[in-house]
Amino acid sequence: MKFLPMKPSKRAVFDCNALVSALIRSDSIPALAFDRARKHCDLVTSVACIVEMRRIFYKEKFARYFTREEADLFLEVFQQAAIVVEPTEQLLVCRDSQDDKYLEVAVAAQADVIVSGDPDLLVLHPFRAVSILSPRDFLDFPI
Repeated sequence: MKFLPMKPSKRAVFDCNALVSALIRSDSIPALAFDRARKHCDLVTSVACIVEMRRIFYKEKFARYFTREEADLFLEVFQQAAIVVEPTEQLLVCRDSQDDKYLEVAVAAQADVIVSGDPDLLVLHPFRAVSILSPRDFLDFPI
């Protein structure tokens, strides 16, 4: 019997925008993209990204869409599934400097894709060897 070596998983970075959208509606395109990534990719993030997620998810404006408990559960599932990396390079590339952290994670993790609905990130597609795709486009991304 001959065994073929396993193909390494694709690595995906999700920005806070895509994750909030996934939590708001479990049947939305961002939620489908997140579920696909959880099943077929290694999710990668950083401490800075997790801190931002907690800050954004707990904003009062989202209280009408999900409870704090639902946010806690979503973030717990995300953190358990994700590989946390320490960025190795500081980047100042994005029009919104707050989004540079996602590029830094992708570079440090040698990610294949960043999934985002943020035009400030999407305009950079591709960044180095990293695809930057909307959740809709990620559904067609080869895995």
